[in-house]
Amino acid sequence: MSQTQKALFLESEFGDFKLRERNLPVVTSGHLLVRIEAVGLNPIDWKIQTYGTYLPLENYPAIFGLDISGVVVDVGEDVSGFAAGDRVVFQGIWDNDKAGYQHYTLADAAITAKIPANISFDEAASIPVALASAASGLYLPAPHGAGRVAPFQDSTRGKDANSPLVIFGGATSVGQYIIQLAKLSGFSPIIATASLKHDAYLKSLGATHVLDRNLPTTDLAAEVAAITPEPIKLIFDAISRPETQQSAYSLVADGGHVFVTLPPVKEIQPVEGKGITRVFGQFTFPHSRELGVQLYGKLAQLLEEGLIKPNRVEVLPDGLNGVVAGLERLKSDQVSGVKLIAHPQQTA
Repeated sequence: MSQTQKALFLESEFGDFKLRERNLPVVTSGHLLVRIEAVGLNPIDWKIQTYGTYLPLENYPAIFGLDISGVVVDVGEDVSGFAAGDRVVFQGIWDNDKAGYQHYTLADAAITAKIPANISFDEAASIPVALASAASGLYLPAPHGAGRVAPFQDSTRGKDANSPLVIFGGATSVGQYIIQLAKLSGFSPIIATASLKHDAYLKSLGATHVLDRNLPTTDLAAEVAAITPEPIKLIFDAISRPETQQSAYSLVADGGHVFVTLPPVKEIQPVEGKGITRVFGQFTFPHSRELGVQLYGKLAQLLEEGLIKPNRVEVLPDGLNGVVAGLERLKSDQVSGVKLIAHPQQTA
């Protein structure tokens, strides 16, 4: 095996992406060296490139790519349960040795799962960041999440029976996993906003109602009230634009909470008794690692049993060379209902 590989770097803050060679990372204790077969694109990538301070990085050139699946080629010390040849899925981090826009990377074994036979590499690469965001918002304790009981075991499912949940952006990658986890948790009704062309698909994932994402806030509130007389105490805004955040905050009941995937906008005027919190879809923080270990310990089983279904995917051409055009499509809001996937090994 060659000791060098191709990787896609963001050369500098506000700079351009450039493909060039770098050394393979060296496997370390607690980690796996993985040959990347598929990597998912995330909106955070173009936002960092465009806004810079949106998520400051300490070192450039920087490699992005956080949704990763591949094959184990080496196992570090203090790792059990994995061997060379295993098909795995895991989440990368903002570290050039542990990111996904390259041929090989390192995976934290404790938050890595084997891919069951019924799931492809492409499907697996749609999972990590979006599922982490959904799980963090629903199950991390306050102040980081809603503190609900995680339904990763048979004995902990259905604990939120008859609790309503509203999801802004049900067809987004994050939204699809919120719907599925909410179903396992027993939420009802599960009300998602989306383009109505996604109605049947989102209901197949567990949504009980799909409402037009373009409804004005007053009309949306009326539609929700017609569905359930219960106060809406929990809303997850997977879109998190200024207009959706304001709509969600208006809709949530007194004593309720809105979880967003981007920073809360300054236009929201705080109301006593209502909360709004940004969710971070990463299991590497001290407060989130335990949840990540629990989820990844059960993820293969949940996927094999069909209790968690991956996003629908679209594979980009030309390996890592196709990533920049894919990010431009995400930036231009030209992607709906699918996860964009690149194959690093097909990079010319």
